[in-house]
Amino acid sequence: MSAALLLSGGMDSLAVAWWKRPDHCITIDYGQLAAEAEITASKVICEKLGIEHHVIRVDCRSLGSGDMAGTPPDGYAPASDWWPYRNQMLLTFAAMKVLPLGVKTIWIGSVKSDKSHQDGTIQFLESMNALLSLQEGGMTVSAPAIDMTTPELIRYADVPKNILGWAHSCHKANVACANCRGCNKYFEVLYELDGGMDGLG
Repeated sequence: MSAALLLSGGMDSLAVAWWKRPDHCITIDYGQLAAEAEITASKVICEKLGIEHHVIRVDCRSLGSGDMAGTPPDGYAPASDWWPYRNQMLLTFAAMKVLPLGVKTIWIGSVKSDKSHQDGTIQFLESMNALLSLQEGGMTVSAPAIDMTTPELIRYADVPKNILGWAHSCHKANVACANCRGCNKYFEVLYELDGGMDGLG
């Protein structure tokens, strides 16, 4: 059964790619400020693993909010990096792309901490799974690492440090700003994995 992964190039989806080795990876430039760096990181991991990499470009920045769009957070935003209905949008675009490829399963790199957003919860994933599965193609959606922390996922997937070094987690720019929730998580995970930046070689 053919599977595809939504690959942003961040630590979580990169680790899922290393662990699950999908047939296809989908990276989407939806107008986020760090799109080109995410595409580069995703391309590298796909080349390392021999996975077919697809890039979708659909400019939705005018519909975004917060750090990723370079605008003030929306009034509904639970955090500065919140983009309205982002995972719903990305899963829909990915499903549109992979339907003619015969893909039956789409994986998303959500981890335990993503449950702080509604579109990172098990209930959201179950709802998206039900929605896609009743449509043409009968695709399913799942998050293999939804009950793991990011360090747990990286250890379980046994991601080499030199591969992890390619991850791009910044929400604000193609060059890491070191001052956003994505960058902060990246540094915190590296230190928890014991070694910090010096361990990436």
